[in-house]
Amino acid sequence: MHAHACLRFLPMPPRLSNARNLGFSFQLRLPSLRGELFLILEDIIRAARILYLNDVEIYFSEDDDFGPFSQRNELEAFNAILQMLKSVLSGATPDEMKALNELQNVTIARVNSIADQNIDKMITKKLATNAEDLLLKWGESHGARSKVMVAYFEGANRGVVAVEDINVGESALEIPESIIISEDLLHESDMFEFLKDWDGMTTETMLLLWSMRERYNPLSIFKKYFETLPDSFNTGLSFGIDALTILHGTLFFEELMQAKEHLRQQYESLCPALCASYPDIFKTELYSWDRYLWACELWYSNSMKVIFSDGKLRTCLVPIAGLLNHSLFPHIIHYGRVDSETKCLKFQLARQCKRGEQCYLSYGSLPGSHLVMFYGFLPEGDNPYDIIPLDIEVPEADYSQSQAIEGFRTSHMVRGSWFSKSSKPQTYGLPTQLLSHLRSVLKSGGMEQPSLVPGEDENERALLETMISIFEPMMEGLGERDNINREELSWDVKLALEYKDLQRRIISSVLSSCTAGLKILDIT
Repeated sequence: MHAHACLRFLPMPPRLSNARNLGFSFQLRLPSLRGELFLILEDIIRAARILYLNDVEIYFSEDDDFGPFSQRNELEAFNAILQMLKSVLSGATPDEMKALNELQNVTIARVNSIADQNIDKMITKKLATNAEDLLLKWGESHGARSKVMVAYFEGANRGVVAVEDINVGESALEIPESIIISEDLLHESDMFEFLKDWDGMTTETMLLLWSMRERYNPLSIFKKYFETLPDSFNTGLSFGIDALTILHGTLFFEELMQAKEHLRQQYESLCPALCASYPDIFKTELYSWDRYLWACELWYSNSMKVIFSDGKLRTCLVPIAGLLNHSLFPHIIHYGRVDSETKCLKFQLARQCKRGEQCYLSYGSLPGSHLVMFYGFLPEGDNPYDIIPLDIEVPEADYSQSQAIEGFRTSHMVRGSWFSKSSKPQTYGLPTQLLSHLRSVLKSGGMEQPSLVPGEDENERALLETMISIFEPMMEGLGERDNINREELSWDVKLALEYKDLQRRIISSVLSSCTAGLKILDIT
C-alpha cells in the first residue's frame, strides 16, 4: 500500500511551462527510495526556477534551458520550495515527514552551496565607530534585535557582519515598526498643515523635506540614526563635470543628465517658494540646493517599500537596515512586509551567513546604470541585469506585417555574450527573441540591410552585419580605454571610468560574437 504527498506551486506562465513540458503539481509516492525523491526534487527545482523568472531573465531564456538563470532566481526558487515543504510538513503523517524532511535537508544544502560561488570577499578594515555602536544600542532600546554588527570594509565603506552563524529562515535583523521612518511622522509634524495642500505635493516629497529639517533637530527621536549618515552619498547624481565628460557617448549620460536636471527644476520650483511663504517652518539655511540633493540621495539610496501591519504600503527609511550592502549573491532577498504578530520588519536569510561574514541584502534586479546613479557603486561580478536596450525601427509600411509575427516586439536588449549557454547553431551568444525579430524583418525587407542574396547563409550574414553596424558606432563613441593610474582620481571619475569599461566590455563581446559568426559562415 502506497501513500502520496502532494506538492503544488501556483500556475506558471503557459509559454514557459509548455515549452519545457513542466508541471506545477508533484506527487511523492511513499515510501520512496532516496534516488526517486531526488529525481522528483530536480523536477520541482526546474519548475520553481521558471516560476520565479523576472522579465529580463525571461527575455534571455531559451526553451531548452532549465537554469540556473541567476543567483536571485536560484534563491527565490529554493526558498519557495522550502516554504512549500514547510506548509506540507505541518499536516504530514510520520511516513510523509520522513520523505519531506529528507527533501528539506537536501534543499537547504543546495541553498548553502550558493555561498561557495560568492565573489564578494571584502576585507574588514575596522569595527563600528561610536556613532554606529550608539545606533545599534538605540535600536535595541526600542525593541530591535540583531545578529549582526557594523564594520568598515575596503572598497565599500560600511556594512554588517554576522556575530554568529545565521541559518536559512532566521532573522539577521528585526526592526520594530515604531522606529521605521514613514509618512505617519508627517501627520505629527508642524509642516504637514502647510504641505498637504501645496500644489503637486507628494508624500515622497514631503518626507524628503521633513528629513532635511529633522537631520538637524537636536531633540529628534532619530538623532542617532541621522548622526550615522554620511555627509555625502557619492552617487551618480553628485557627479562633477569631469565624470560626466567621461560618460559622454553612453546612454547612461543622457539618463543621468535628465535626472540631475529634473531634481534641479524640482528644487527651484519648491524650496525657495516654501522658504518665502513659511520662513519659520522652512528656514533658508536648511533648504539649500546642496542639502536638498543630500536628502534626495538619502531617500533614493536608503528607502524601502514596506507593507505595514495595517496592510498599507509605505515608502520608508529603516534605521540600521540601511547599513546592509547590496550583492549579486545576497543573503536577504525579501524584506517588504512587517510581521503582523511581532510588529517587526524581519530580515530573514535566504541562504546561510556564517559568523564573521558580511551579510548582504538584495536591492533588486538592477542594472549597473541604476546602481551608479542612485547608490554610487558597481557590484562585484557579472551582473545579468546589465543590459543595453535596442529599439528596432520598422518602416510604417511593414509594421502591420511585422505585428503578425508571434511574440512581435520592437524593444529588445543585449547583454554580455558570456552569459549565453546556448549550444544551438547560429545563436552567436545573442538572445533568441532579438535574432528571430531581425531575421523576420530582414526577410521582409523591413529595414535597411546589406545586399541580401537568396540562401540561408546569406540571410545570416545580413543579420550579423546589421548587428555590427549597430554596435560598432557605439564602441567608437566610447573611445579607447584610458591607461592612467586611477588610484589618485576622484571617486566620481573612477566610478565613471568603471562604468564605461563595463559598457565597452559588453559591446566588445557582442561584436566579437558577430565577427566569429561571420568567420564560420566564410568557412562553410
